[in-house]
Amino acid sequence: MKIRDLGFDRWFEDYAPQFSLEGCRFARISAVDRGSYLVMNEFGEAPAELTGKLSYQTESPGDLPCVGDWVTAQYRDNDTAAIIHRVFPRKTFLRRKSAGVNVDYQMIASNVDAAFIVQSCHFDFNPRRLDRYLVMTADGGIEPIVLLTKTDLIPQDELDRKIATVSSFSRVKVIALSNETGKGFDEFQQTLSPGRTYCFIGSSGVGKTTLINRLIGRETFDTKAVSATGEGVHTTARRQLIVLGRGAMLIDTPGMRELGLVGAGEGLHTGFEEFSALSSQCRYANCSHEHEPGCAVRAAIQRGELSEDRFSSYIKLRKESEYHEMSYLEKRKKDRDFGRFIKSVKKQMKGNSEQTPRHDR
Repeated sequence: MKIRDLGFDRWFEDYAPQFSLEGCRFARISAVDRGSYLVMNEFGEAPAELTGKLSYQTESPGDLPCVGDWVTAQYRDNDTAAIIHRVFPRKTFLRRKSAGVNVDYQMIASNVDAAFIVQSCHFDFNPRRLDRYLVMTADGGIEPIVLLTKTDLIPQDELDRKIATVSSFSRVKVIALSNETGKGFDEFQQTLSPGRTYCFIGSSGVGKTTLINRLIGRETFDTKAVSATGEGVHTTARRQLIVLGRGAMLIDTPGMRELGLVGAGEGLHTGFEEFSALSSQCRYANCSHEHEPGCAVRAAIQRGELSEDRFSSYIKLRKESEYHEMSYLEKRKKDRDFGRFIKSVKKQMKGNSEQTPRHDR
């Protein structure tokens, strides 16, 4: 295996001179679990930790290494452990608003070529939630592919309607499959190419881990049945990168209950491209598509050419993203102001100590 086989392509090679350090090698983050890391290179995998400088000087949790990142690492103890010194820029990324009231970015994975958005045809199918995933992938520059699982649990006509629903508001590729019968698995497997990185995202219990086990050919990862209500049960506990036998790489992620968006303006334009395409025909260049006269988007909805439900989802996600972005920018400003205040206090204290006369004993 060569480092290029792990995704270190020309894009990262161009950055290599800036991120090389004497006595260090390049490696890829293959797992993150509560601040612990595993790194992978052409020689194998090893546990790793951050240098104190990298850990304490990082301004936001979103800037810390995540699964898929390329880093500069110093190996020790016969390559059984490593220290991470630097993190390469991210070519693509998956991120969301941090869970809870804190407004910040949480990185899910990086340097992903395509993301499989997994939804069950049974209980989990939710077009509005799918909207969020599509915006998330578009925001990070990642190709989305929708996987509809558990097709054996519904009639064919219902499956056809679900596929038509997804296809009606997006040009995204849709693959329907069943882990029970194996139907659709060959089509899914043919989408995986050597040297490319893929990511599974979706709710708990939709069949992501079962699908990975099927690809690997053995029960490597634990799975659990969904609850009696049809809600997923968490199985994957950490984000991790897996190299398949044919050379493709997969990143499995825990199921996500919260999918808050922060500053996903471009992602919204791409994820809701049917509205973006009409925006140029609006009377006003900065039309919000809500109250302005001469709005081409609202006119198309009134004519029945665009989905009103999709439009409602678009407006809701846009307002949420803008609100969280404003809160995030205010938070960063406060953090910077506080940092400058601490530095000025330290400088003043240092100046006072230098001016204090010494008395010989």
